[in-house]
Amino acid sequence: MATKILGISGTPIKKGNMDTFLATIMAMASEKGLETETIHLSEMEIKNCVHCNFCLAKQKEGKYRALKDDAQVVFEKMEPADIIVLASPVYFMRTSGMMATFIDRLRVFIFGNIAGGKLRNKIGMSAGVSWLRHGGMETTHLSHLYAFYTLDMIPATIHSCISPMGASAVSSRHGEAAFDPAVRIGVNEDQAGLQSAKAHLSRALELAALINTDQ
Repeated sequence: MATKILGISGTPIKKGNMDTFLATIMAMASEKGLETETIHLSEMEIKNCVHCNFCLAKQKEGKYRALKDDAQVVFEKMEPADIIVLASPVYFMRTSGMMATFIDRLRVFIFGNIAGGKLRNKIGMSAGVSWLRHGGMETTHLSHLYAFYTLDMIPATIHSCISPMGASAVSSRHGEAAFDPAVRIGVNEDQAGLQSAKAHLSRALELAALINTDQ
């Protein structure tokens, strides 16, 4: 059975730098024989968690939450995935509000009477795109990594690239934050960023192989 990787994009900009970077990661994964799928949160309605605690005792198959929105669709795509990529642009030195709202909803996989523990030992990979080379990148990754830790997932981190925490690319040329109208999708020119994507994906695959061997 092919290893499955699910990418979740937290950018409101369609086909911009973040979506392009995530698409590159998915293309790399496909080349390695993985089954890939990408979800764009911008195309879904994901409401804020209201801590109603419905998920603690009232879950049933196909309904992990009380709120009526599209979150269940994403939940059910996460369950069969071996590797989950949380991908966000840097907004105000952290992950996007869209991604933060979605992460809050993942408590269904912690306390849920049905879904609780279903993400345990899955591999989590963080991806981010910033305007500046170092502007908010690692705090964005930390938002994703904290989610992985809380869900008992295994983060794919590796030291031998520009950030040990996750795949990291910049949208301005060289990450210098200088606007150039000729540069539309700057991540395509960021060789260090593309190399970090390759390195973190390789680490995620290594971890997934180890987990599958132990099962």
